[in-house]
Amino acid sequence: MDSSSEPRRNAGEGCMIAVVGPSGAGKDTLMAYAARAFADRSDVVFARRVITRDAAAGGEDHDGVCEAEFEKLAADGRFAVSWEAHGLHYGIPVETIHNVAQGAIVIANGSRSALGLFRDAYPNLVVINVTARPEVLAMRLEARGRESREDILRRLKRSSLGVLGDYKVVTIDNSGEMEVSGKAMVDAVSSLLSQSLIANEK
Repeated sequence: MDSSSEPRRNAGEGCMIAVVGPSGAGKDTLMAYAARAFADRSDVVFARRVITRDAAAGGEDHDGVCEAEFEKLAADGRFAVSWEAHGLHYGIPVETIHNVAQGAIVIANGSRSALGLFRDAYPNLVVINVTARPEVLAMRLEARGRESREDILRRLKRSSLGVLGDYKVVTIDNSGEMEVSGKAMVDAVSSLLSQSLIANEK
């Protein structure tokens, strides 16, 4: 974890943690690790995204809908945040705003391109930026078999692994052992929980 950026939030309030990072960084794996660690905590909520992708397509556990159904859900105000990326539509359920208002820490798989929308919906926002060394990302992406290694390396060279904008950011390098990066993720969430407990005891 980036020691220069400890997570902070307003005392006694809940917050949204948006987990972002490039393909291959291991966001889903880290979130699954944290979900197991906080399985007995009702004040830590892992948001289930709605995506215009088959629910059985693999990857994260999500609710799969067609584009028409997604558009209807959006029109009915069922999303706190929604965005489009890589030809798919993504939505965070509006119930998460209530969860945060009730003091919970909500963790969602987000997107760097949608962070402005997240901040509009959740003023108390912490960004966890999951990164990995370029060669590690290339190896993981190559294993998916969708691109050649040369194409992957060229794309990674053009892209940025940082978060642009004035956000509260915790950076976790997920290049190595999952136990190390997973503990960093759990520690970041635990820090926010501790702030809430201290505030509530005053």
